[in-house]
Amino acid sequence: MTVFDLSPAEKLQLVQDLWDDIAATPEDIPVHDWQIAELERRRSNLQKHPATGLDWEEVKRRIRSRYGR
Repeated sequence: MTVFDLSPAEKLQLVQDLWDDIAATPEDIPVHDWQIAELERRRSNLQKHPATGLDWEEVKRRIRSRYGR
C-alpha cells in the first residue's frame, strides 16, 4: 500500500501529522537569504507606512468574503 491508496480522510490526517511534526521544531526549517530579505523589506515598509497594514481580523474577513467561508 502507498500513500496514493489512502482514502481522502487518511491523506488529510497524514498531511496534518506531517505538518504537526515539522511545526514542532521550526528552528530546523531552513530559511533562505532571499526570504529573510523579503521579510525585512516588508517590516521596513510597515514601519514606514503603518496604515497600510491589516490586523488579523481584517485579513480573515477578506479571505472569508473572497472564498465564501
